[in-house]
Amino acid sequence: MPSLFTGYRLGGLSLPNRTVMAPMSRVRAAAGGLATPSMATYYAQRATAGLIVTEGIQPSLIGQSNPGTPGLHTDEQRDSWRQVTEAVHVNGGRVFAQIMHGGRVSHPETTGFQPVGPSAVAGAGSVFTPSGPQPMPVPRALATGEVADHVHSYAHAARRAAEAGFDGVELHGANGYLISQFLSSNANLRDDRYGGSIVNCIRFAVEAAAATVEAVGATRTGIRLSPGGGIWDAVEDDAVELNTALLTELARLDLAYVHLVGTADEDTLLRLRRAWPGTLIVSPTMPGGAKQTGRSEADHWLGLGADLIAFGRAFLANPDLVERLRTGLPLAPVDESTFYQGGDDGYITYPPYRHTA
Repeated sequence: MPSLFTGYRLGGLSLPNRTVMAPMSRVRAAAGGLATPSMATYYAQRATAGLIVTEGIQPSLIGQSNPGTPGLHTDEQRDSWRQVTEAVHVNGGRVFAQIMHGGRVSHPETTGFQPVGPSAVAGAGSVFTPSGPQPMPVPRALATGEVADHVHSYAHAARRAAEAGFDGVELHGANGYLISQFLSSNANLRDDRYGGSIVNCIRFAVEAAAATVEAVGATRTGIRLSPGGGIWDAVEDDAVELNTALLTELARLDLAYVHLVGTADEDTLLRLRRAWPGTLIVSPTMPGGAKQTGRSEADHWLGLGADLIAFGRAFLANPDLVERLRTGLPLAPVDESTFYQGGDDGYITYPPYRHTA
């Protein structure tokens, strides 16, 4: 079994270990969706990860889900990310930009637009807005002829990411956002080439991945999936059949990796591991769940065939997480009240482990 601390070759990158900093929203972008010096510090502090995947970055204004999130759809936004990629690289790290189109998980108060989705079906629950939580609105169903614009928004953002110095991009196909909505049996009620059958429901994801590969190359393109997760009310009726079909098509593109979230039982994830011939990142625990990924979960999944292991909240309070895991040092607790409050407190103020005499 490979060790969490052995190197791994990912496309053109040599990773010094098999830890991945999972994408986590921190909603600390400046006005206009710009990356900030504090964001550069935050990611640079965690550059000992084998790979960093950034928070979700919207590929268009209509694709923005939450207030305070960064973008990659203007030249100014692209330029603002250079301070982040340079800081990570100077500190010896590698970083992919996660491209996230929120689809129906958005609100006019945030973007100025009615959200879009595969069908005019509102998700259950509330979304964040500048004035506080609001019920998720009914999205405008995308016409067949305009779906391609949203497919290519991922590729356009990926080009800007490459220009900004990112080592690659991860398409956010998980957690109930736009790609996940097209995969969903209750969010996607279409009867055209993007809905109905499994072949049609996976088409948007495959086209977005193919367009991104054409834009920046297969070795610089990954995708995150949450099989059967039901997050943001995006339900998948047959997660195994659906995701197996999707992985079969994605395998033809020779992507850098697939990143599976632990939203399904172990047997389902293992069946999907067998369906995917390439590099597999596993996030062993549910997003936002009570349990955090630790060394035991990482070793378990490496033994089951995962190549890389993604850690979420543990990386927030432990910028030196890799060393703490390697040497068995205790992990600092994370202050959840600072997740989305803005500012530097609870963002770049967590120190590395301090040894006492």
